Amino acid sequence: MTPAYGELIDDRSPRGIAEAIARLITTGVLAPGDRLPTVRELGAELGVSPATVSSAWRAMGSVGLIESRGRSGSFVRASPVPWLTPRVQTMAGHMGESRLDLSRGAPDPLLLPDLTLALSRVSESAGTFSYQELPVIPPLLDHLRSAWPYDVEAITVVDGALDALSRSLEQVIRFGDRVIVEDPSFPPFFDLLDQLGAVRIPVPVDADGLDPVALRRALALGPAALILQPRAQNPTGISMTVERAEELARILRSSRHAAGMVVIEDDHSAGISASTEVSLGRWLPERVLHIRSYSKSHGPDLRIAALGGPERLINQVVARRMLGPGWTSRMVQTILYELLTSSDAVSTVAAARSVYHSRQRQFAEARQATGFAAPQTDGLNTWIEVADERHALVQLAASGIRVTAGSPYLSGPGNRQFVRVTVGMLRDDFPEVSSALAAVAPG
Repeated sequence: MTPAYGELIDDRSPRGIAEAIARLITTGVLAPGDRLPTVRELGAELGVSPATVSSAWRAMGSVGLIESRGRSGSFVRASPVPWLTPRVQTMAGHMGESRLDLSRGAPDPLLLPDLTLALSRVSESAGTFSYQELPVIPPLLDHLRSAWPYDVEAITVVDGALDALSRSLEQVIRFGDRVIVEDPSFPPFFDLLDQLGAVRIPVPVDADGLDPVALRRALALGPAALILQPRAQNPTGISMTVERAEELARILRSSRHAAGMVVIEDDHSAGISASTEVSLGRWLPERVLHIRSYSKSHGPDLRIAALGGPERLINQVVARRMLGPGWTSRMVQTILYELLTSSDAVSTVAAARSVYHSRQRQFAEARQATGFAAPQTDGLNTWIEVADERHALVQLAASGIRVTAGSPYLSGPGNRQFVRVTVGMLRDDFPEVSSALAAVAPG
């Protein structure tokens, strides 16, 4: 049955139309696959211009509620992308165009180092003639060791931070094991644990990192692992203080329930974080697997991260990879080494770190100007409370601003709702975005 849109839509602005249609979708009045009226049809029914309806359609499309099929019309969106998990589908929404896309959590491409020189060095030096060669080229391994945040037994290179996390979890947990996770945290962490049959134990984070009191309670459940993001935590942008890291290490060392537990740290924003480098490996090197990713600082498509920890565990990871991809391309390793040692690339990454820090500061100041307590966060993202997640996504999209839904980042339902904002992609318009977020904040 076709809804009587004229009776259901009181606010005839693009934002009002988008919000009304969104309510029809979320309440089930409009089902996946249902065809929507054309912009001319709905414009005539509502007494507004086709351009007004078109703006509303774009807003809903940008948050993944509807999709255009060209001349066939616009339809309520069904399953967005079949190769993505449900959490990541919700996180990604619809990757179409928007005036300000602050949803992706990716680095600003204008701040990444130029690959020209590094690529030229590959043809001069790359070459592998045996499947049994060392998995990490010696110059890169030496550089990684010199830059590691603590004295580590062994380091290898893998295909990005999630690959490192997946390989680590495969070695340290079994079906039914309990794993402590930050709440909120990165949705693919939850998906990986679900795939492995692990039971998540959520522990909240505060302004200094993982809550130590809640950690003590969680340890009583006998977890096999703890997953931490020590800096620029995704989605909150919080970075753990050295004092908090030391406190957590003391708790783990003194707890009889944590005797065999492994800590997996994902320092995914290592190169662009403005916070002090910190790792529990400084106090507990025998039980920490530390991941350092270069996606945010040097480019996501390099697909490269370093994984360091006890030699026994690193050797297990390397041996397992030899039965799959074998190793991370030594050509890509050569590119990374050149980027890590080239003065131009090092300067570019340092400049990017300064720019991201400045953008976070300007955003925090703009939020404070709209009357909200907004401490400056780190890295690319920040975490904003809203009155209603779906309403906020649609209303912001109607203003040309796309952010990420907060629910996939949470371990379970709660009384508060959030969105994640990739401040790292906000080059200007700080007051405008802050005002738009203030309009969807809790009353």
